[in-house]
Amino acid sequence: MKTLRRPEHRSLLLLASIIISFLASSSAPTPLYATYANQWHFSPITTTIVFGTYAIAVLSALLVLGRASDHLGRKTVLLGALALQTVAMVAFCEANYIGALFAGRILQGVATGSALGTLGAAMLDIDRERGTRANAVAPGLGTGIGALFSGLIVQYLPAPTRLVYVVFIGVFAVQALGVALLPRTARRPGLRAALVPELVVPRHLRRTLLAVAPVLFAVWSLGGFYGSLAPALAQQLSGTDSVVIGGLGLFVLTAVSSVTTVAFARTPARTVMFLGIALLVLGSLGTLVAVEASSVSGFFASTFVSGIGFGAGFQGGMRTVVPLVAEHGRAGVLSSIYVICYLGMGLPAIVAGILVVHGGGLPSATRDYSLFVVAFAVVTLITLLRTRDTRHPTDLTCPAHQDVRCALCTETPSAFRT
Repeated sequence: MKTLRRPEHRSLLLLASIIISFLASSSAPTPLYATYANQWHFSPITTTIVFGTYAIAVLSALLVLGRASDHLGRKTVLLGALALQTVAMVAFCEANYIGALFAGRILQGVATGSALGTLGAAMLDIDRERGTRANAVAPGLGTGIGALFSGLIVQYLPAPTRLVYVVFIGVFAVQALGVALLPRTARRPGLRAALVPELVVPRHLRRTLLAVAPVLFAVWSLGGFYGSLAPALAQQLSGTDSVVIGGLGLFVLTAVSSVTTVAFARTPARTVMFLGIALLVLGSLGTLVAVEASSVSGFFASTFVSGIGFGAGFQGGMRTVVPLVAEHGRAGVLSSIYVICYLGMGLPAIVAGILVVHGGGLPSATRDYSLFVVAFAVVTLITLLRTRDTRHPTDLTCPAHQDVRCALCTETPSAFRT
């Protein structure tokens, strides 16, 4: 492993911190949903639609703007995304009706979607191995920090619906200054064509991405549940209206997933994915038991197990695809991966919100959601078992470049030597 020069190290940390702050700000409203619902008298369906609106905005931005940084430059896109995030925080600060909440989530989604592929590609430009790891760790870390940080501010500090957003405005301002000091990257012509919505995956990577797509969808659908309905479930099981308890579930899930990503960094990606599938099933079944027993401790224990499954599944999927992407295609492929993730996060959560209101309530919707995750995990297992090549691409060495993670070749795995 090469040693990064100090400027490269600082740049990598800055870029990773932006992913963390963007995802943290996206989960900051999670503990506040109950507060907004009480103030503006809306149902769980509205909560999940607000949550899903953010996911749809992210998807739209990924599809339209995912490749823009290849043509405008990484720096330009990141500064624009930080400015848009700041506007979103102002919208949340001034929100006094449900429409303003939707507006803030849409702005936030566009900013996040336009930046995710760019940030991931920029980190890979600096260092492929560390960049891949940061791409897997930072989203979960940011999501968990945002939920817990917001819950603590709402519970214990004044101006609960404003202060957390003011803090993020300050963070984005500092990060914008850091981005402004970064060197400019090369630009390529063809911006107009790049803005046409298209999922860009090189032909030699399509089969690989399709193989890992189910596990990416499954783990992020679990994240969608914890970001929308799990806070209300945790409060119901604990018999308290504490917003800290409400945000703690999402924090446990994502913090554990980030630790898992680091712990299994050297484990073969295929092994990590199998572990993730097994623990997703175990954690989801544990949630079923906890709901039936009305046990808040059982809920958090199963959340811990699911968090390991989340981290292992997401890391395994990322490490299967990302290291094999050539430099000029990084933003597009990463955008395609995040499209899968955000579809998984948004769509099942909206369906769950409908089930809460028109089904058997929150416990029944939780049971249905858990069974959905189990079913999707089984589908993922079948897909992986049917994959012919049992070796993982990152376990192979390119004979032309002598690089374990060669992203320059388009040769099939059979052309590599172990």
